[in-house]
Amino acid sequence: MKVILLQDEKSLGKKGDVINAKEGYARNFLFPKKIAVEATPANMKVLENQKKLQEQKEQEILDEAKKLEEELLKITLVIKTKSGENGKLFGSITTKEIAELLKETHSIDIDKRKLELDDSIKALGNYTVKVKLHSKVTARLNVIVTNAN
Repeated sequence: MKVILLQDEKSLGKKGDVINAKEGYARNFLFPKKIAVEATPANMKVLENQKKLQEQKEQEILDEAKKLEEELLKITLVIKTKSGENGKLFGSITTKEIAELLKETHSIDIDKRKLELDDSIKALGNYTVKVKLHSKVTARLNVIVTNAN
């Protein structure tokens, strides 16, 4: 018997998969627990429509991420901080500080966990910060650390 999974099931498959299940297993376990529904032509059309809607949503999210990537490429953040001898900072610049400054100056709200630093920023200079906007889109943000003295 063909059934459509309504949720991810470890031993069977992912949500939306059409699988073959024994009739007794489907009727006595999968259907009562709302894990699956029978793969009738009507249910298959509903599944196709849901997949199309999901693809459209994912495409919209990807397009927004690409637009944000273009914006971030144009931005150069300037962080003024105190430094000691030889341009070493007192402490370091964190992703939290970069995210907050980006929100204050350009009204772009990005979670600090999406910012990736190659090495911690502990000295004056120019840095490139990677920003994970989407699984397929990674932007680069220029950060300049200058002396506040």
